[in-house]
Amino acid sequence: NPIYDFFIGHELNPRIGSFDLKYFCELRPGLIGWLVINLAMLTKEWELRGSPSLAMILVNSFQLLYVLDALWHEEAVLTTMDIMNDGFGFMLAFGDLTWVPFTYSLQAHFLVGHPQELTPAAAAGIVLLNALGYFIFRSANSQKNTFRRNPNDPKVAALETIPTATGRQLLVSGWWGMLRHPNYLGDLIMALTWSL
Repeated sequence: NPIYDFFIGHELNPRIGSFDLKYFCELRPGLIGWLVINLAMLTKEWELRGSPSLAMILVNSFQLLYVLDALWHEEAVLTTMDIMNDGFGFMLAFGDLTWVPFTYSLQAHFLVGHPQELTPAAAAGIVLLNALGYFIFRSANSQKNTFRRNPNDPKVAALETIPTATGRQLLVSGWWGMLRHPNYLGDLIMALTWSL
């Protein structure tokens, strides 16, 4: 179906020579673009008010940590559904190159037009909540990625699993025994702090 192929992508990993377009676009352009937009918003706030607000500094710092984490753990993207199953069509290309940088930077954009004052106590609470979200996000994703790469790795070998209909194993202990998507819980907590 040409419409489906355009949206989802006909090829799994289109290449130009040995250059994998989907793997490249999955993280780097969108995440780096997000940081550039955030820095532009910080600079604009500085220009308008003489210095960036504590709220703007926190948003930029939290999101910088998130992007650096993604780039540092870039090899983990190789085990994600986007890379393993989805073709490189409009959905992924638009998401990676437009949706990520222009929607993930909305908190910084909001702060330029709507300055927010944070007390030191509120800022400390937001920092602690972000740290909790990051801890859940990073440890759950690390556990998942380690298991997908090598289920016999000593870090995950003791975790309980159940077989799926496809013959693969599904983690049912550790982070993945507490809730279905602990990595998303960490993501949601961090997103909340970015908005606070």
